[in-house]
Amino acid sequence: MEKLRSHYPNLKILLTFFSPSGFEIRKDYKGADWVFYLPLDSGKNAIRFFDIVNPSLVVFVKYDYWYYYLSECRKRNIPLLLVSGIFRRDQPFFKWYGDLHRNMLNCFTNFFVQDKESLQLLQSINLNNAVIAGDTRFDRVSEIAENFKPIGVIEKFCDSSQVLVAGSTWPDDEKLIKDGTINFPDLKIIIAPHEIHKEHIDQLKSIFPKAILHSQLIADTSQLITSKILIIDNIGMLSKLYHYATITYVGGGFNRGIHNTLEAAVYGKPVLFGPNYKKFKEAIGLIEAGGGICINSGIEFSTILQQFITNKQGLELRGKNSSDFVKQNRGATEKILTYIEVNRLLTS
Repeated sequence: MEKLRSHYPNLKILLTFFSPSGFEIRKDYKGADWVFYLPLDSGKNAIRFFDIVNPSLVVFVKYDYWYYYLSECRKRNIPLLLVSGIFRRDQPFFKWYGDLHRNMLNCFTNFFVQDKESLQLLQSINLNNAVIAGDTRFDRVSEIAENFKPIGVIEKFCDSSQVLVAGSTWPDDEKLIKDGTINFPDLKIIIAPHEIHKEHIDQLKSIFPKAILHSQLIADTSQLITSKILIIDNIGMLSKLYHYATITYVGGGFNRGIHNTLEAAVYGKPVLFGPNYKKFKEAIGLIEAGGGICINSGIEFSTILQQFITNKQGLELRGKNSSDFVKQNRGATEKILTYIEVNRLLTS
């Protein structure tokens, strides 16, 4: 969106979300002119939505397939792109019973997919309007890292200590962190949970009773003297916090699936996460590159922490592997932008 805005200064951008987890983080995002929830997918809603918005171009990301919205795009001949697309053989699109799902794919003008397997799967159902572009998140995290600005209170908290930054954590992750770090009294820990409602923060405080909240630290920095564990009770800081890590942990791998490992990898840090990562291409790639490590228990976590804390060379090598992995996979944004320009999907 930001690249489009820079190339088309007069462009108006509407950004929509379906889930609160996305909307709450980006509801004040300045890169879009409007940020709303996407109305429920129905024929009536799709018609009304497009009557009001009247878009010149529609872009869906990765997994977004809304039957009535996609169909309405096709009826109105509105260019429709899928970016950072990822497909698996077990999806309904590629099954004998998947006619309805395949019909949704027929609505797209072009697919920008992440890998060769996705391209071949689309070709297997006679969809040849696809190219391998990669994942735009590599570009995004790189830009965030390149524009990093220090966070004073976090620098003071970390000081010269070794630091574990755990991001997007769920209760199972937090219990594992508790068990895995019990023998590391000098290790400082920053935890940025996926959910920051009062019940979850209270639960975190019960697991880490000596922890201090970020909001408390802002109000009274004298607590820096005794604090070893910091709980981030706000949204929006995580992508910068990984900069301060010695070792990173990304949550979700003991639940529905891990969160964004690239936010940590871009800073050249080893990235640890739980076993539910198999549907996430970037996590698989990170492991293959030697920057990511899957852990299954607190004991395993503790062992790996010990290895990194005592082996600086091994720590640096893992970190370099992470950073190199991100650098080697940048470029999706420019490929998509070039397609839009060459095919004149937007006007200046």
